[in-house]
Amino acid sequence: MASCKSETKQALKTETVSFTKEGELSILATETDSLKTSFDIEIAESEYETQTGLMYRQSMEESQGMLFIFPNVSARSFYMKNTEFPLDIIYIDEGLKIVSFQKNAKPYDESSLPSNVPAKYVLEINAGLSDKLGLQVGDSIAFTRK
Repeated sequence: MASCKSETKQALKTETVSFTKEGELSILATETDSLKTSFDIEIAESEYETQTGLMYRQSMEESQGMLFIFPNVSARSFYMKNTEFPLDIIYIDEGLKIVSFQKNAKPYDESSLPSNVPAKYVLEINAGLSDKLGLQVGDSIAFTRK
């Protein structure tokens, strides 16, 4: 048996939540169905995953995103509680079409960020990317699981 007093003190380490690639997502232009961009995605599907999302993470690569998949189509509302970096939140309907955006959501802001229309999927990407990539309502997504 070891005594606590003889052990050296160690600094507490908080575990970094790292990105886990679980699939790939493409965004296609409305008119042409041409590829606008693609992301490596982490998928949030369970109740715990959808409630936690990107909380407690310091950043995400520009080529990464989180896709939330809900069991039903409904008006959605997200917030930025415990989220450390700004995001663009993209709401997507059951037909895989983008229906609305909440752009440049501020870190730690607990204000409601509603979809304003029913959505089944939600894609979170780094703030500013929606505009930089020219994403629009009506663009469609396609995704595959790893």
